[in-house]
Amino acid sequence: MEHHFSLISTIATGFGLAMVFGYLAARLRMPPLVGYLLAGIAIGPATPGFVGDVHLAGQLAEIGVMLLMFGVGLHFSMGDLLSVKRIAVPGAIVQIGVATALGLVIAEFWWGWSFGAALVLGLSLSVASTVVLLRALEAQGQLESANGRIAVGWLVVEDLVMVLVLVLLPPLAGILSGAGSTDLAGTVGITLAKVAAFIALMLVVGRRVFPKVLFAVAGTGSRELFTLCTVTVAIGVAYASAVLFDVSFALGAFFAGMMMRESAYSHRAADESLPLRDAFAVLFFVSVGMLFDPRVLIQEPLMVLAVVAVIVVGKTLAAVALVLAFKYPLNTALTVGASLAQIGEFSFILAGLGVSLKLLPEQGQSLILAGALISIALNSLLFAAIEPAKAWILRRSDWARRMEARDDPLGELPMDTDQERLHGQVVLVGFGRVGRRLADALIAQGVPIVVAEQQRELVESLRERGIAAVSGDASDPAVLIQAHIAQAAVLVVTGGDSVHAQRMVATARQLNPTVRVLLRALSEDEAKLLRDAELGEVFVAEQSLAEQLSREVLALMKPQPRAAAAH
Repeated sequence: MEHHFSLISTIATGFGLAMVFGYLAARLRMPPLVGYLLAGIAIGPATPGFVGDVHLAGQLAEIGVMLLMFGVGLHFSMGDLLSVKRIAVPGAIVQIGVATALGLVIAEFWWGWSFGAALVLGLSLSVASTVVLLRALEAQGQLESANGRIAVGWLVVEDLVMVLVLVLLPPLAGILSGAGSTDLAGTVGITLAKVAAFIALMLVVGRRVFPKVLFAVAGTGSRELFTLCTVTVAIGVAYASAVLFDVSFALGAFFAGMMMRESAYSHRAADESLPLRDAFAVLFFVSVGMLFDPRVLIQEPLMVLAVVAVIVVGKTLAAVALVLAFKYPLNTALTVGASLAQIGEFSFILAGLGVSLKLLPEQGQSLILAGALISIALNSLLFAAIEPAKAWILRRSDWARRMEARDDPLGELPMDTDQERLHGQVVLVGFGRVGRRLADALIAQGVPIVVAEQQRELVESLRERGIAAVSGDASDPAVLIQAHIAQAAVLVVTGGDSVHAQRMVATARQLNPTVRVLLRALSEDEAKLLRDAELGEVFVAEQSLAEQLSREVLALMKPQPRAAAAH
């Protein structure tokens, strides 16, 4: 019976163990992804007991890859990337180069691997997991912060580079494996031409067709039909791109998501397809775990340690140094470094492709998975260590203190700032979606403002518009001093966590006891913490919207005065 129902038994056992191990991982404050990988190891051929169907699991993993990349495309925002392009683009490219070089040198010169195998290993170790990063930033309350935007933008660039690698690796496999190629330029040219044709078709046709299809299906009012349409587009485009253009499933699904984003129903498409994407993502990680041979941990501990060192130490130090080189504060550098100190789904996809192309030995795939398990398990600890590490470094390093206190042209208001607008002004901390709308409303009413924002590109653009702005973390007293908080009438904090908010308010009231403080909370729980600390007036998005709607509805329902009775 097990033979006849191998698909059902593999899915049932995989899901069941993934739920158990995922729950245990979450209880241990680790990402559930660790549990999914352990579930795959438990039903893999390298461990005793039930063995799942590896062939079927591989096909289910391909569907998982399609839906994962479709989700990445749905959430890909060129605007978000452009807002941090000055640091994210060069930083990600250099960091990929450093990590790839470290992996290549270790594998080729220490382990004696071929150049192709070492290159695939280095590339697999260079890219972090989108899933793990987003979960970690959400847990730390930094997803909408300046540090979070830089980390996400950095990872988007990494993903785009890996998409290009997935496209170019198959035609280059012959050269990298030493088999040679009669016409390398022609092979790569044909591949790039096919990719360009696919991208052009998606940009010209997909951008126009997919939104209209979604609109038409949404008009039926059928929820299941809308979900079916979303999934059909994701898998159908991925399959068609592979058949017609020799493009990877990953790239096809990614562009399907990007084109779907053009629709007004993109958010609904993301929400409706999320359960299915999550389910197949679990199967993807389970299937990857099935390919792992845990004996590598015992037989080759030094190789595993070297892989983990590249991921956790090499990538982190490279990212920290690059962020500091762009004159960002130490806190931002440590946050970005911790964000990238792990690997995940793209590493697994690349490793699987390397094995299928006979470039990467199966031992390499096990080493990559071992590095992923260990680095993901350590990632939450790295995030928790950011603040203590920052304090320790600043206490013991004169160089670090000089770096933190160095002159920054954006850290001070320009000398020609109108001094009359620095008395009774509003100090606005954060220039995200909420901060931007509030600033526009205040400027329209002629209210003077000073913006404190960590994102240097935004500070530069604000100054070009003639708006007073300073760069830096407003929990640092020096930033609020530069914003002239001592003469301000109001301090508005539009984002960040409660710990940073308490520091800002304490500094502001020490310098200006009469300043009025308004804070935005992202949830009711956070709002309660802020209110209990008596930091100021707290506003929650949902509550404020409900109150505004209530006022509008009551105004509409207010009884009209009766006409005076005729005499």
